[in-house]
Amino acid sequence: MAYEFIVVEKREKLTIVTINRPEVMNAMHLPACQELDKAFNDFSQDPKAWVAIITGAGERAFCVGNDLKWQAKVGIEVFEEGLKSLEGGYGGITLRFDCFKPIIAAVNGFALGGGFEIAMAADIVVAAENATFGLPEPRVGLMAKAGGVHRLPRQMPYHLAMGFMLTGRQMTAQQAQQLGIINEVVPPSDLMATAERWATEILECAPLAVKASKEAALKGLNLPLEEAVGKTFPEMATMMKSEDFVEGPRAFAEKRKPEWKGK
Repeated sequence: MAYEFIVVEKREKLTIVTINRPEVMNAMHLPACQELDKAFNDFSQDPKAWVAIITGAGERAFCVGNDLKWQAKVGIEVFEEGLKSLEGGYGGITLRFDCFKPIIAAVNGFALGGGFEIAMAADIVVAAENATFGLPEPRVGLMAKAGGVHRLPRQMPYHLAMGFMLTGRQMTAQQAQQLGIINEVVPPSDLMATAERWATEILECAPLAVKASKEAALKGLNLPLEEAVGKTFPEMATMMKSEDFVEGPRAFAEKRKPEWKGK
């Protein structure tokens, strides 16, 4: 599929999705969200795609959230109604609770509003030193309803999260790392190389084991610890019946690198 507002690059088992609206700091309008949803639908369904990176074009912004000028022109109702038809929600991933393949966010510049929500929906977040995060929606009469008001208090201490959400304050990449929201802060020139390094390390692991780990971690968060530990989730069951489940220990015993098949 030819995209107008995003760029999708496939490198063997790695998919790189770039929000490509740098002229508006990668702000989101409905057509961009629809394209992101399609790209991540394809990623989720492609057995040859094991890891994804999402980033933004240009150096100024990862994504600054809603394109408010576009929204004012067509009406918020059009935007909200259009989002209902997306499998993965805003940005293609904020409501994608059934994808257990890892997604890495490579944040360059501003990640505000919906942009921050997209980053929080990723599994690993790498940020450039000049990155800035925040949920400024209340300052323009909105709220971070694409998961931001729910994810932020789960990803950092409650009172600190409320302080940022209720004032619309922004945080630096260094603050975000200290608060445990992001994994690594690097110079802007090293951002994509660092994200790809994370992807490479993930690809060294068995893909079904990675999916099983992500599913168990996410679903287990809502369960009492004893129940979560004792539960066999679907991806775990699939992993235990797979060829890779046999290959891993065999390769270790034979002192060779495992050859993962993802089945």
